[in-house]
Order: sequence, then C-alpha cells, then structure tokens
Amino acid sequence: MRVMQKKREAKKLDAEKLWAYALRSIGQRAQTTGEMRAKLRLRAAELDDIDVCLNKMKEYGFLDDRKFASTFAESRLSNKGFGKARSLRDLQARRVAPGLAEQTVAKLYAEHDEVTLIEAYLRRKYRTADRETLFQEQKDMASAFRRLRLAGFSSGNVIKVLKRFAATPELLDGLEDAED
Repeated sequence: MRVMQKKREAKKLDAEKLWAYALRSIGQRAQTTGEMRAKLRLRAAELDDIDVCLNKMKEYGFLDDRKFASTFAESRLSNKGFGKARSLRDLQARRVAPGLAEQTVAKLYAEHDEVTLIEAYLRRKYRTADRETLFQEQKDMASAFRRLRLAGFSSGNVIKVLKRFAATPELLDGLEDAED
C-alpha cells in the first residue's frame, strides 16, 4: 500500500512540468476545460498551479469550450448521424458545462428535421438488409427502436419512421402516445 502511495507522490509535477504535461495532453486530442482540470488535478504538486496552467492554455487558445462543443456536436451529427439527445449526452460526458452544451446542440439541430435524420440513420445502419424483410418480426423492430433511442432520437419520431418500415405497423399504435 505504501509503495503505491509513494509512486503516486513521485508523479506529482511542479508548475513547469505540469505545463509540459498539459501541452502533450492537448496535443494528443482536443479536450474541454473540465477534462483538462481533472487530468491536471491528478498530477499537480500544487493545486494553485492548475488554475495558472488552465488560464495560460485559454490565453493561447488551446482550450475553448465553445469551439470544442460546436465542433464535437457537428461531428456527431455529420459523421455519426446521431440525434440531439445523444450529442447532448456525449458533450456532458466530456465535461462541457450543461448550459453551453444545451445551447450548442439546440442551435445546431434547429436546422435539421429529426425524421429525416432517423431515415438517414436507418438507411446507413441497415444498408445491406432487404427493405421488405427488414422489420418483419417484432424483435427486429424492438432492436431498431432501442438502437435509434440510443442514437439520441425521440420516441415519437422513431415510432413514426418505424411504422413506415414495419410489416405490422399496428403493433406500434399504442406506443406512439405513451412514449413522449
């Protein structure tokens, strides 16, 4: 136990080494202020050095949560085709301030129709499947529903789109009103 504690104490960095560590870390991938603060907290010998380091990084433009949130949410939409809720959840997991995350996602997704996004997501995920046999069984429809909800789409719009593909769309009638 003491060996582990000594090992942890030995890794504590002074202000200069903490700055070098932060630069290496931000060079590997973009990070939010919250993520960087958590990383630095684990390595800093003095807690005061963390704020100095973060302020310096912001001054040089290495940390910008607004820019990060915008770029991150845009990539979730354009590259992955995720819905609004998934982008918001992912931003919050990356320690973006909740208000900033909500504002960024709302602004980005205001320009997009969710039904169209769901249809594009289904076409991409089930591109090799035969459309006539795609959702013939209820288990396949349930699987698609879960997948779409996990991708961040609202239940009501997911059900509307799945009704178009379902072999027995009447199974979804009771769900539409109960979900949202």
